[in-house]
Amino acid sequence: MDLLLDSFRSAFLLLLSCDHELLVIVSCSLKVSGMATLLAALIGLPLGFVISFTTFPGKRLVITCLNTLLALPTVVIGLVVYSFLSRRGVLGVLDLLYTQTAMVIGQIILIVPVITVMTIAAINRIDTRYRLTALTLGANRYQAAWLIFKEARFGVIAAVIAAFGRVIAEIGISMMLGGNAKGFTRTMTTAMALEYDKGEFVLAVALGIILMGFAFGINILFHVVQGRSDAL
Repeated sequence: MDLLLDSFRSAFLLLLSCDHELLVIVSCSLKVSGMATLLAALIGLPLGFVISFTTFPGKRLVITCLNTLLALPTVVIGLVVYSFLSRRGVLGVLDLLYTQTAMVIGQIILIVPVITVMTIAAINRIDTRYRLTALTLGANRYQAAWLIFKEARFGVIAAVIAAFGRVIAEIGISMMLGGNAKGFTRTMTTAMALEYDKGEFVLAVALGIILMGFAFGINILFHVVQGRSDAL
């Protein structure tokens, strides 16, 4: 108990001092996860709209596969991407392994299904009469899609927020593809694992406090956005 209290006390002092190593680790996490979320949104949002607005053979199978990918372990993604980026892999010549770029690639694969599935759900909740009315009044397909987007905007934003919350807390991809290099690919979760292995709890506890703060803030923002979506 004394060890835990001492660790928390030292961790708060570390936070108040704005320790350089702590700031570098947090900055790396935010940079990698933020970039992955942005790029995944550019892929997942249009994909969700296309799947929602079009009818094609195997549509249910595609949605089922996307739902299945939501439960895909991060270590599996890390292993697959590692096999492509390793020196003997197809993309080995690009020399991306153990870089932030490799981490971003893995995290994109992780959250594209999250954003796509939640976008589909947000659009499907919108009454189809909105689209039919717009088309009846002379709107083209793109104008009708924009109308639906405005109606589903809070659900779409919630999808992006949920995706960011998913990647900021993951560890498997960051560890396997980033290598946990100090000052370069060390994120909050990988640093916590390393400090635990070393038996040094102060930095791990400080990072845990920050990570819990992010998780709490993300969840509050998610529920606020979801609440507005439900109110529409």
